[in-house]
Amino acid sequence: MRAGLRYLECRVPPPLVALLCAALLCWPPAAWAMALPSWPAWLLLAAGLSLEGHAVLAFRRRRTTINPLTPARSSALVCDGLYRYSRNPMYLGMLCLLLALAWWRQQWPLAPLLFVLWMNVLQIAPEERALRARFGAAYDDYCRRVRRWC
Repeated sequence: MRAGLRYLECRVPPPLVALLCAALLCWPPAAWAMALPSWPAWLLLAAGLSLEGHAVLAFRRRRTTINPLTPARSSALVCDGLYRYSRNPMYLGMLCLLLALAWWRQQWPLAPLLFVLWMNVLQIAPEERALRARFGAAYDDYCRRVRRWC
């Protein structure tokens, strides 16, 4: 990876990345509109909010940091609840929220795809390195059992 990109690893808070992607979805104003019903956007919104809330609560129950900028400070490996199905339900929740906005705005989902690319390369990969260094074989076993997104 280029040095410039490596500098960005775990430097930009994922909610900010999601907000920037949401801003992309709001511009240009419905230039590429598709004729879609609105109810799927509500389902995606509910799913995203539910994923976010449950994931944060799981971290709080285990008394470990939810700060994505300092993954090496994790004090516990959270493997229960939603984390049995996804290693990143918080990011999956943000993706659902972006997809809901894309659907509601009737925009092509380019911004959600950019979010996934950013997260995979500049957030999740360095987080995984830090967690592997911190928790070793337990984290490797968890990665073998649970997919990154879903």
